[in-house]
Amino acid sequence: MTSLHIFDIAGSGMAAQSMRLNTVASNLANVGSVTGDATSAYKPLEPVFASQVRDPSQPGVAGVQVLRVEESDVEPIKRYEPGNPLADDQGYVYAPNVDPIAQMVNMISASRAYQADVEMINTGKELALATLSVGR
Repeated sequence: MTSLHIFDIAGSGMAAQSMRLNTVASNLANVGSVTGDATSAYKPLEPVFASQVRDPSQPGVAGVQVLRVEESDVEPIKRYEPGNPLADDQGYVYAPNVDPIAQMVNMISASRAYQADVEMINTGKELALATLSVGR
């Protein structure tokens, strides 16, 4: 395994965690949004990741890739707000079914994973520089 794999793997992890942070940001930004139609209510987003093996001849050398971003199939929250200008004919509005606490936990987890990938790149860089200085 060459040290360059370290940078590829950690870079793929950073890209994946960045996508995860973006979906959390979207979910949190839309927590307070409402609509008068259940089908048009914001649906929470969740990225789907998969292992990314670049060279099958080298086991243990796998990054991560974002396969897709899926919309949750949870039902929106139906609230009776007859005074809301967005309410339907029966006075209901529909809000996204987003758990802010779970989203914050997801944000912290993604942030820590991103930081770990940055640390891996820094460590790989230090090791590469140390290797280059061996012959001096």
